[in-house]
Amino acid sequence: MAKQTVETLVEGGKATAAPPLGPALGPTGVNIGRVVSEINAKTAGLKGMQVPVKVIVDTQSKEFLIEIGTPPAAALLKKEAGVEKGAGNPLAEKVADLLIEQIIKVAKTKEDSLLGKGLKAKVKEIVGTCQSIGILIEGMTAQEALKAIDNGQFDEKIRLGRTELTAEEKARVEEERKKLQEAMGARRAEFEAKAKVIMKELEGKENKKIRTAMAEAGIPVPIINELAPVEKAEEATKK
Repeated sequence: MAKQTVETLVEGGKATAAPPLGPALGPTGVNIGRVVSEINAKTAGLKGMQVPVKVIVDTQSKEFLIEIGTPPAAALLKKEAGVEKGAGNPLAEKVADLLIEQIIKVAKTKEDSLLGKGLKAKVKEIVGTCQSIGILIEGMTAQEALKAIDNGQFDEKIRLGRTELTAEEKARVEEERKKLQEAMGARRAEFEAKAKVIMKELEGKENKKIRTAMAEAGIPVPIINELAPVEKAEEATKK
């Protein structure tokens, strides 16, 4: 029984017969409309994320099997947090504060691809990802949360594998997200104001000196790159 496998990434709930999926399935002779419909049904809960999909087609009967992978842990965490992107400077900025139940949910979703033995170890792996994108856990930094997990603070919830939040808990997470977003916005405005003062004081100087002065003032690299990009420096030098 000959089989052909097509692997691709689709946006959750929004697969179409357009490239890359349609052209890849065409040579198999499978009913593309049915494939697309089934993929969308299976990925409806992953809207806004790129989802790995594998379509295994029996080239004789034209029957097919669809295997849905899971998005990266960072994407799942951002979905839980209700944010589109992580912090530009995760050590200094925080974009959201998740409950341990949400961390457990992501760990269980990704369990097949995580290295840890047991749910507790897998939860710790997800906490590590939180650190890289600027997400707090129960008001704690990733390092603090890891210590809390090691000390058994969340053992009961991890043992039960609780992942669902009450309406009150969801509201609390959303309120905290808004507070952190407002704080980040205010902090960014402070950095931009400071950067613009430096740019005015050093007007006419080499861009390299301006960038160095900004860095020494503690301005995050993403903001420096926006206001004094290296490309502009090179163009100015040529002129």
